Amino acid sequence: MPDFNDESNVADRSFSEFIARERDRLRSEREQIFGQQEELQRRLDAVNREFAAIEAYETAKTGKNARQAPAGRQPRARRGSRREALLELIRQSDGLSRGEILERMGLKGDKSGEMSVSNALSALTKSNQVHRDGGKYCIADGDGKPATTPESGTDDGEAGLPA
Repeated sequence: MPDFNDESNVADRSFSEFIARERDRLRSEREQIFGQQEELQRRLDAVNREFAAIEAYETAKTGKNARQAPAGRQPRARRGSRREALLELIRQSDGLSRGEILERMGLKGDKSGEMSVSNALSALTKSNQVHRDGGKYCIADGDGKPATTPESGTDDGEAGLPA
């Protein structure tokens, strides 16, 4: 007669392996989507820089401010989306410095973009969603301390499922 505990252990192991495969698949998909998002943001930033260059040229040529683009031409990101993007970027790494974040987001040299990231990082730090550790921003567990996971010692926020 088979031992119930042996069957239960096999089922637990199979389920754990399934969960690990699904977690890996979802992480891979998330990374791919985030990469696409970064590329689109870089393209949008390039277009916005070209608009600014045209405006600067018109201003220099005419000696007066160029007309403003009609409202709605350059849509703004919804409130909080910069913070969400930062959280996702930091969550996918073992901590990033401000400079690394700016590079990965394609905002290096874009003063308003850099200021937006700085403001979002400050807000995330104040709300205990991220913390600084050795000059790098890391995901926090809500009380300002690093969270922990089975693999790396940090909580991915994945409902405590085994890795």
